[in-house]
This record gives sequence, C-alpha cells and structure tokens, in this order.
Amino acid sequence: MRPPDTAFADPRLAVLYDVFDDDRRDLDAYEAIVDEVGARTVVDIGCGTGSLAVRLAALGLRVIGVDPALASLEVARSKPHADQVEWVHGDATVLDGRPVGADLAVMTGNVAQVFVDDADWSATLDSVRGCLRNEGWFVFETRRPQARDWEHWDIAPTSVVLPSGERTVVSRTVIAVEPPLVTFESTTVVAGEQVTSASTLRFREPQEIEDDLAGHGFRVVEVREAPDRPGKELVFVARRG
Repeated sequence: MRPPDTAFADPRLAVLYDVFDDDRRDLDAYEAIVDEVGARTVVDIGCGTGSLAVRLAALGLRVIGVDPALASLEVARSKPHADQVEWVHGDATVLDGRPVGADLAVMTGNVAQVFVDDADWSATLDSVRGCLRNEGWFVFETRRPQARDWEHWDIAPTSVVLPSGERTVVSRTVIAVEPPLVTFESTTVVAGEQVTSASTLRFREPQEIEDDLAGHGFRVVEVREAPDRPGKELVFVARRG
C-alpha cells in the first residue's frame, strides 16, 4: 500500500497533530458505538496518535491500535493509558493470520478514504473481516462527495502559537480535484524549515461502499449521519456475515 503521508510519518509533524486537531468530539460517537454493540475487544485501524485507542483502554477494553506511520505511534505510546494498548506498526494487512477475534473494528477520520487504489481497499476490507469474530462489527466514516467540502479546505498562511510557546505558520491548499480523488497540500514551518505534506482522498459513493462491503462478507446494518458533521459525513455500521 502507499506509504503514510508526511503529516503522519515525519516526527516533526506527527508530534503536532493533536495540537492542530484538538477537537475530537467525533470520537464521542465511536465510544457510544462501543457501548451500543457491547464490544470488549476493539481494533483501531489507522489509529494515528492513538486518541481513541487510549480513550477506550481507559475504560478497561482490550484495544489494538494499528498504523503504518511509526512517528504517529511513537506519539501514541507517550499518552496516558498507552501501556494498556497493543500497538501494531503496519497497515491493516499486518493483522492477517492473527487470532484477534475482535468484537469491533473502527476507522475514524479520513482513514477509509486514504485507500485510493481498489486493490488496497479490497485488501483492507479482507483484513478487517479476518480480525473480527463471527458477527463482529465494522464501523467507519466517509465524507459525502455531494457536500464538496474540499471547497472550504484552503487555509491561508496562519500563525499558530504551540504549547511550547514557539510560533509556527501553517497553510493548506487543494491542488487537484479529479473525482473521485481530491488532493491537497499542507505546509508547516518547523524550526524555520517549511515541511510539506501532500494527501489524496477518495470520495466513494454510498452505494459503491455498500457493494464493496457486501462483496467482502459484510452486511450493512445502518448508515448514519456523522453527529459532528451532519450533511457532510456518513457513518457505516456493518457486521461480518
């Protein structure tokens, strides 16, 4: 699969991720779903800096956090309750052959959309299915293409004061819209050096996602509005058949 974006793989940027994206109300819905389905073992695929993983571990759950960006995992390992999480470096296929038997697998944020290649997406769905127990749950979110939210993603160079008291400048520009793909570029000034990260997301239609899930042994139980971004994102709640 394609390597992780610089924003997650470069230690200079990974350590800033939670600073720039500190509003994690989106995780409230996932914690509620854990309770809803009665999950005791959860696999967080594309766990990044571990915000959800450590939150669930603090509740006494068995949590496996998987991510291909080692720098992000290093940030995750520094957080409270991180010692209660099993951290796995790699993409979802690293779980193949492991007797996980999870009750629930999740992909939060933009994780489901980073698989721009059909083969990568297919392999990921197979790996997710393989890590779940029979009738286990798979929950993830994806942005609605019709909302065209990328039209509001550009950020002019903006000065930001870090917790350390240092000042940095960040910006973001959408550089290509070629449906179903959207590519944007983010820049951050770190110690006087401008560090750039390019990201491409794939915007799949809901029916396409449902067909993909069915083709990999899942049945869609419900498609919900993302409570923190109504009208912009959907949450797929599926179950291993």
